[in-house]
Amino acid sequence: MPSTETQPAAPTAPSWPRPDADHLLVDGDQMAALEKRLFASGLPVEALMEKAALALSRQLLEEHGPLLERHGALVLAGPGHNGGDGLVVARELHLAGLAVAIWSPFEHHKPLTASHLRHAAWLGVPRLETPPDPDAPALWIDAVLGIGQRRAPDPVLQELFRARALQRPGRLVAIDVPTGLCADSGRCLGATAARASHTYTLGLVKTGLVQDGALAWVGTLRRLDLGLPPALLATLPPHQPLGLTTADLAAAPWPQVPVAAAKYGRGRLLVVAGSERYRGAAALALAGASAAGCGSLRAALPEDLAAGLWNVHPHVVVSRRLTCDALGHLALAQLENCDLERLDALLVGPGLGAVGGPAAAPDGVDCVAETQAWRRLQHFEGLLVLDADALNRLAALPTGDWLRERRGPTWLTPHRGEFDRLFPHLEAAGALEAAVAAARDSGAAVLLKGARSVVAGPDGSCRQLLQAAPAAARAGLGDVLAGYAAALGAMALAAGQHPGDALLAAACLAHAGAGLRLQERGAGRASPQAVAHCLEGASVWFYK
Repeated sequence: MPSTETQPAAPTAPSWPRPDADHLLVDGDQMAALEKRLFASGLPVEALMEKAALALSRQLLEEHGPLLERHGALVLAGPGHNGGDGLVVARELHLAGLAVAIWSPFEHHKPLTASHLRHAAWLGVPRLETPPDPDAPALWIDAVLGIGQRRAPDPVLQELFRARALQRPGRLVAIDVPTGLCADSGRCLGATAARASHTYTLGLVKTGLVQDGALAWVGTLRRLDLGLPPALLATLPPHQPLGLTTADLAAAPWPQVPVAAAKYGRGRLLVVAGSERYRGAAALALAGASAAGCGSLRAALPEDLAAGLWNVHPHVVVSRRLTCDALGHLALAQLENCDLERLDALLVGPGLGAVGGPAAAPDGVDCVAETQAWRRLQHFEGLLVLDADALNRLAALPTGDWLRERRGPTWLTPHRGEFDRLFPHLEAAGALEAAVAAARDSGAAVLLKGARSVVAGPDGSCRQLLQAAPAAARAGLGDVLAGYAAALGAMALAAGQHPGDALLAAACLAHAGAGLRLQERGAGRASPQAVAHCLEGASVWFYK
């Protein structure tokens, strides 16, 4: 059970991160509703369009100035206000002395967009009468559709964007949302979408732009601030999704460990991991836990791994030597007799190997005893972190409404395949929706791992990483993350703090930040061992 040492009452932590324009994620309808409120207050539509497009023009000149000077720009303008934004950009680039042309193959335009189109013609900005050459060297500025997209673009447009991506990769940027991409889900609405090197989203980040499936179309994402009033943002729901970047790490709700705390006051964690089939997982999970600075680390491991653990992690105490079945999977039955009462947290899962239900269990696995071990885990009152094969076993064994009946706090850290096995009714849902629903239904905090991982809490809170290192998508990184997160949870409980989903999100963000720092030194540098070592530096925030 959590530490019984007397600790001073922890102050109520402020919201992390703040629900401001730098962090809020919204869908297209929400952004449109916010703009409607602004216009109803008396702000002219023209004023907001000018503000957005002028900011965009400055950003384009800053990031693409040499290309624009050499080859100019082509603005692909749609009939709505997204097209109007693009036409103001065309005007500003033209007035800056750059070669600019417009292509807008639509018969009708919204009045404001039509006005900007007439003004561009008066200024002498040429308007193409036929579809542009996809091999032209100019920078294409996609301002065709924007956040209101609900159906696939015209096939002619889709073919044009497909050809552009093939013939001139990296020569297209998008205003707000690439044409053909859903601003809410990040899914392609047709066979293809505009493939942008940069997407300049206006006001607030749209949820679809940061989903895994959208990343290849969005490219580098930039949010252009429109100075939206805090009172306007406060009209959004209280648990609006929030985006996280490494700039948020310093203010994260780290465990505040008293400087005079002894080892048991700095967290007591037991790691149940590894098997004859997956020998490295336990060492990596323990490396992650060690990086957090947990005071007391214990392990329950297969006999062969336990014998040599002192040589790799001499500070880790072997609490239990577990057996494996005939296929090399770790048997959890012996946890029934393991002393859990003096622990703050327990991590189960990395490298265990899979065990199915009674009909699918490998030879030598006692499913009755396995189920009894899960009942024991259910009654553990500290933090239980379930990762990898523990999630697969929980999905397969006849445990009933196991998560809802857990006595202590629970963190789940699945990738999408594990998540779908545990929550099959959410298989078709997007990452944000799925994580929020799973956390609400199970009562557990859920870290749904991906290129942009999502962390959701039972109260409906939701945070999504806006950064991650592609080079860190490697086997073993999840083991490090599970150990690191579990150790932070143990430290928080020892310090008298509740291990909420915000702390799980902080662990995930720190792990991603370590990968990003290592990736800067070369793609091969972001190994699991290197990430664990890099995480050791984050412990500076834990001691106050």
